[in-house]
Amino acid sequence: MKHIEETKIRPHSFRRGYDQLKRGEYLEVRREIMDALNITTEMSFYNRLNGKVIPKVTEAEIIEGIFAKRGILEVWGR
Repeated sequence: MKHIEETKIRPHSFRRGYDQLKRGEYLEVRREIMDALNITTEMSFYNRLNGKVIPKVTEAEIIEGIFAKRGILEVWGR
């Protein structure tokens, strides 16, 4: 049986946008988001990616802007 945490919809996840990236863009986008939000560990990044941390409005706008530069407008959710 799956753990409830795994199946729960996370509206604050930007996994939808991340999954639309081209293979070669993953590291670049991860680094850009980490630098822009002053995230220092990969675990902190993945907690945000998966919606375990609710972003501030300004952080959400930064994340949306990073994806928008790559033509990705549907960012939030799984």
